[in-house]
Amino acid sequence: MIGWLSGRVVYHRADGTVVLDVNGVGYQVRVAARDVLFSGDVTELFVETVVRDDAIVLYGFAQPEERELFTLLMATPGVGPSTAMAALRTMSADELTRSIDGGDVQRLSTIPGIGTKTASRIVLELRGKLAEAPELAPPLAGVVDEALRTLGYSAGEIHAALHGVTLPDDEGEALRVALARVRRS
Repeated sequence: MIGWLSGRVVYHRADGTVVLDVNGVGYQVRVAARDVLFSGDVTELFVETVVRDDAIVLYGFAQPEERELFTLLMATPGVGPSTAMAALRTMSADELTRSIDGGDVQRLSTIPGIGTKTASRIVLELRGKLAEAPELAPPLAGVVDEALRTLGYSAGEIHAALHGVTLPDDEGEALRVALARVRRS
């Protein structure tokens, strides 16, 4: 799975998709950036890879917190990648977190593709889970998250199992502890 890319924007479409040249390889990435990326811009993106029956789609984020919020939103029933991206294009990660934790269903309902019912479900599923992320060092968090996702665990299962847990600094030991915790959940 691809977790991070750094390169030059070769092409930018109006729908927010960019082609990123990474050492001569062009990656097509759907970006959540509210700031427009232009051809020639050099950027780095934290990537979430979504594998579907008919495609492998890369979603890119300026900050790792945006990527984490995206995966948590997708773990909510009725919210897919397009809706999660619309949320991050409509509001900043901080605004979205405040709206969810504050139970502001009306504000969440202003996001394209999210009605009152889905907004209520997002609040119900994620309220209180966004303020405190697992206590992981950023590189270790990505390794553990990616390994658990590869094994078939969802973002919600991973978050619930590792909420407030400090994992060992050693990558192998951190994976063993995380796997044991997610299996118990």
